[in-house]
Amino acid sequence: MFLDLTHFISQHVTGRSESLFKPDLERFNTELAARIDGRSVLVIGGAGSIGTSFIKAILKFRPARLFVVDTNENSLTELVRDLRSSLGYNIPPVFLTYPIDFGDAVFEKILRREGPFEIVANFAAHKHVRSEKDHYSIEAMLMNNVFKAKHLLDLLTARKPERFFCVSTDKAANPVNVMGASKKLMEQVILSYASEIPVTTARFANVAFSNGSLLAGFLERLMKRQPLSAPLDIERYFVSPEESGQLCLLACMLGESGDIFFPKLDGLRDVRRFSDIGTALLETLGFQADICGSEQETREKAALLKENSKTWPVYYFASDTSGEKAYEEFFTEIETLDLGRFSSIGVVKTEEVTSSHLLSSSQMLLELKGILAEENVNKESLLAAMQRLVPDFQHIETGKGLDQKM
Repeated sequence: MFLDLTHFISQHVTGRSESLFKPDLERFNTELAARIDGRSVLVIGGAGSIGTSFIKAILKFRPARLFVVDTNENSLTELVRDLRSSLGYNIPPVFLTYPIDFGDAVFEKILRREGPFEIVANFAAHKHVRSEKDHYSIEAMLMNNVFKAKHLLDLLTARKPERFFCVSTDKAANPVNVMGASKKLMEQVILSYASEIPVTTARFANVAFSNGSLLAGFLERLMKRQPLSAPLDIERYFVSPEESGQLCLLACMLGESGDIFFPKLDGLRDVRRFSDIGTALLETLGFQADICGSEQETREKAALLKENSKTWPVYYFASDTSGEKAYEEFFTEIETLDLGRFSSIGVVKTEEVTSSHLLSSSQMLLELKGILAEENVNKESLLAAMQRLVPDFQHIETGKGLDQKM
């Protein structure tokens, strides 16, 4: 089966025929070129969906060197093949990829020997709500999203970049899941360095068909002749993969230190239900959704699919898993906004950073590290600690997780 995924996303997911950020990219093109051309760039987590899109956005300009670090060796290989098989990217003579963890000692060697890097962008993150099932997974998420981000900035203070970006999420605004709360902590930590290093971040919508997402899972299910499954009652904002990289590029290169960028999206026009996207995908591929009443029924029907079948079994259900927010938001009522500088982007303006912010951030992480070191640490004690550290964190716990779903 053939699918023009870019066209499908524009028609059935974002509803946009061109990038949301095209006007801002065109308006600031000269300024972007002046800040990128001739620079050395380090992208951490660069083989993931958003990191890859950021790299593609920055290679529309002319950096002098590009280093990419990611733990996924296979995805790094595909990144290289993708870029070198495409037109329109200015791949610099020095383009190196490394399958290593940015918390490892060998990464520090790269910083010392190959730096300084004028532009550093960090996309390494635990991004899934499902990655918070117990205290083991929460600890791993906190290490990656928070502690390693702080360690990276500590390393960079010795050889300061001109621009530092670390990706956040819309789920950091009034978080109801641990992933969102961990990113809110990350924001607090990295922004505490804003007076020392030019630091920016971005909260944005779901990236359509990003690696590991439910929409990407639809494609996997179809290729494996398995049923589709999705919640009926969850509406989300979406950006295309291209838009995700462009937003991060604009935040990285044009933001003032401490800025949090987010896309200007409309709560009525720009939200989509996963179930509607699933049905549209099937129709685009020539199938009609066969609505089933249970997971078991869909599995049984999928096992009987014929080569000439015109229907595909789906199970659409009411969401009942922990950490699912009924709606999405990019900012809170108490945050200060700048909605005038960009046509398609809003900016959360943070308060002026002082040395006390860095001290407070360090003390906060020491407290959290102490709790993680306790022999009898459990999910409940970690949640309680995070609620103290992130006062607007109101965890939604149902006792059910996404690993219990198809």
